[in-house]
Amino acid sequence: MPVNMESSSLASLSKPWPRALLHLKCMSRCHSDSSSQRSRDLHLGCRKQRTLHFAHNKEVYMLMVKWSDLTEKLIYRRFSEIYDFHKMLKEMFPIEAGEIDSKNRTLPHLPAPRWLEGHKATENRQSTLSDYIQSLVNQPPKISRCQWILNFFQVRPDDVVLPDPHPTKKTETYLLTKDKAKTSMSAITGPILLQTYRSIADYKKNSKYEMNVQTGDTVEIVEKSENGWWFCQMEGKRGWLPASFLEPLESPDESDEQDPNYEGEPYKVTSSYTAVQEDEMTLDEDELVDVIHKLLDGWWVVRKGDVTGYYPSMYLQKAGTAPKSGFATNKKSLPPPRRTTIRNAQSIHKTERKQISQDVYRRNSKRYLQQKNRNQPVSNKNVWKQNHDPRKPEKSQDPGANDQDKDRQQEKTTPVIPPRPTLSEIMEHCTEQTKSRIK
Repeated sequence: MPVNMESSSLASLSKPWPRALLHLKCMSRCHSDSSSQRSRDLHLGCRKQRTLHFAHNKEVYMLMVKWSDLTEKLIYRRFSEIYDFHKMLKEMFPIEAGEIDSKNRTLPHLPAPRWLEGHKATENRQSTLSDYIQSLVNQPPKISRCQWILNFFQVRPDDVVLPDPHPTKKTETYLLTKDKAKTSMSAITGPILLQTYRSIADYKKNSKYEMNVQTGDTVEIVEKSENGWWFCQMEGKRGWLPASFLEPLESPDESDEQDPNYEGEPYKVTSSYTAVQEDEMTLDEDELVDVIHKLLDGWWVVRKGDVTGYYPSMYLQKAGTAPKSGFATNKKSLPPPRRTTIRNAQSIHKTERKQISQDVYRRNSKRYLQQKNRNQPVSNKNVWKQNHDPRKPEKSQDPGANDQDKDRQQEKTTPVIPPRPTLSEIMEHCTEQTKSRIK
């Protein structure tokens, strides 16, 4: 039997209530020895970092809920919890659930979970859950501000308790972008897994914006800039590091690095640079080059004519675009050091990184340009024959002759009107019957 909740609903009107759903994301299955332990929020600029631990083989949904007092609370709920809560609401509000008359239903629908449901189907349920929760918080105050909904969306102790560090396994850190447009309350966004890198040598910072690391330190990459400076964090410290001092943990090669593009992209040199090593290029300001390989360490391979070489990407600007902004983009800043200049570099990988030599760049670039010139579309081959056909008279170069030719052509095209015949000519060529009529 449903209970009377008028008093409970009225008592909840003075308390803050869930107003909108800002984010919803299905988290992947994670293995952890601690059950349902999660860390506190750590704000970084316009982003939010989370270190998450979930129970083994549990599908958890992350919800960012905005309350009426403008606070934002991050909670975690399993779909089974949400569905049990939905069934409880149907029992508490039978009229609004359409149990008495289906025409009076205002509570949103929520499909029941199915056995043997795949992981992809679980993630696809995000849209349904987002619509369901958004519709739920937009219900009349009798429902949206009742004590049951307030309790369900409150932050629980296991949502904020800091987990104990695992002795062997590394915690997974996620980066959650905050909603830029607060007006779009139903936007669904998701966390991004931060990549972990290892320092191959000691690095001493040269400005307050950088950070110090020692050989073997592991850092998390918050932002990878094209100029080769990466924004990192480690044990509460944050700052910029040159990408050349970092290596992935899985393999010596970068999985995100692009392949060479021998067609090239047009770039303009914004600052001159004098080559220090043999495989680098010396260029002056405002010169135009083609970038054929964009490397993550900030040293791109450029082509000038038939010559290729490394050049700092922070001194390049794509043709027809505005200047880049960010760390180390002014002319006084120095480019990041190259990996070949690092002394006492110590890698954990037995194999070396794959690197293309400048001879290979030049040879492949030359081959590509030759093939491109060979495959250029040729104009209509019959044009030459038409212009030099011996059966057609050649056009005169004299302007006066051209005018005469135009007059002659106009005379040929315009029909000549014959003179009107006289009476004697008509009588001479007409029939006898016509002659009799004329007489």
